[in-house]
Amino acid sequence: MTKKELINAVQGEYGDLTKKKVGELLSATFTTIASALKDEGRFAMPDFGVLSVKTRAARPGRNPQTGATIQIPESRTVGFKLAPDFKKSLNG
Repeated sequence: MTKKELINAVQGEYGDLTKKKVGELLSATFTTIASALKDEGRFAMPDFGVLSVKTRAARPGRNPQTGATIQIPESRTVGFKLAPDFKKSLNG
């Protein structure tokens, strides 16, 4: 699903909102979620799942062009864990 498709789906549920307003609302929602992840390291949505910041350890890697060994630095990423009921609904 693309952002445009999401806006159309939400606007279809709430016909009294314009697509522009729905787009602004969704942008504000995702900005708030991103801020929560940066500040608190976690965002939980009951019945959907939990987004959390995870740290990847530094590790050796290989340059695919030259084959030379390189050191990949530590980095942060976001992980997602499904809520149990949502996971059950996906699996039948």
